[in-house]
Amino acid sequence: MTDTVAALTAAVAGHVRAMRTARGWSLDELAGRSGVSKGMVVQIEAARTNPSVGTLVRIADAFGVTVARLLEPAEERTVRVSAAADAPLLWRGGQGGFGRLLRGMNDPNFVELWEWSFAPGERHNSAEHAPGTREVLHVLSGELSVTVDGGEHVVSTGQTIDFLADRSHVYRNKGAEPVRVLMVVVVPSGEWDRRA
Repeated sequence: MTDTVAALTAAVAGHVRAMRTARGWSLDELAGRSGVSKGMVVQIEAARTNPSVGTLVRIADAFGVTVARLLEPAEERTVRVSAAADAPLLWRGGQGGFGRLLRGMNDPNFVELWEWSFAPGERHNSAEHAPGTREVLHVLSGELSVTVDGGEHVVSTGQTIDFLADRSHVYRNKGAEPVRVLMVVVVPSGEWDRRA
């Protein structure tokens, strides 16, 4: 494990454990609310695994925070400048694509800024997010197919799409050229219990 991955894994472990215990939730309660197995929650809190972006989203939604909140270092700063190369890669495609969380904010609103790259033929399936979550994607280069609730939308270079992301959605590069995308995710505040 690289130092960066180890630091992120440790940050996630500490934040998940602290948020769970502050709420008085058992491991079973967090597992139920998030839809993540109890065994995986134990692995995450012990910093023995580097969870997938899907797992992080489910846990963040259960707590009513952003993924960025789970990844942030313990120290609080009023100004933060960071390089894209230092941002955590939370999704890797089979052909070299990636999803990188550039920055997230939790106060006063929950907002995340992502950079995505999709090689030809790559796709990312995303389960529904917390109710009311919106995503805004701007295509920097290439052409991205975005399927939301079964409806497909083609978004070309220079175009922007926004949609309610509280339903399943898929990003896909059907073309022969790589696709680069910037994405903003806006998450409403409040915990989300997937069992409800």
